Amino acid sequence: MTISFTSRRFAHTAAGLCAFAFAGITTPLAHAATTTPVITAQNAWVRWLPGTLPAAGYVTLANRGDKPVDLVDVSSSDYGSAMLHQTVSAGSTQKMVMVDKLTVPAHGSVSIAPGGYHLMLEDAKHPIAPGNTVHLQLHFSDGETLDTPFAVKPPAQQN
Repeated sequence: MTISFTSRRFAHTAAGLCAFAFAGITTPLAHAATTTPVITAQNAWVRWLPGTLPAAGYVTLANRGDKPVDLVDVSSSDYGSAMLHQTVSAGSTQKMVMVDKLTVPAHGSVSIAPGGYHLMLEDAKHPIAPGNTVHLQLHFSDGETLDTPFAVKPPAQQN
C-alpha cells in the first residue's frame, strides 16, 4: 500500500488536531478534579413563612482548609435582602441581632441552625413556597463564593 504525500499530511494534521482537541477537553476536567473547595455547604434549607413575613435560612458550613474562614456576606437573586443574624438570649427574652461575620474554623464546621445563627431573608422577588428551591450566594473572607441551593420547607419542619 502506498500513501501519498497529501494523505500523510492529512493524517498527520488530523492526528495533531485530535491531540489538541483531547488536551483541551481533559485539561479543565483534570484541573477541576484536583481543585476542591475549601468551604462546603450541607443540609441547606429555608423555613418559609406566609405572606410578606421574612424567611430564615439554615446550613452547615465545613472548612477543609488549614486556616479559619469567615462568612462575611450573603446575597440572593430570590430575595431583596439577605443578612446573617444571631438569636441572643437576654434573661427570659430573645432578640435577633445582625452579625458582620461568622467564623468557620480550620478543619471544622459551624451550623447555622434554629435557635442560633440564621440567614434572614426578606422581600422575596417572586412567589416562594414549600417545595421550591432558592439560591443564596455565601461570600467568604478568602474570596470564595458558594452558590448554594436551599430547599424551601414549611414552618413546622425543623430540618
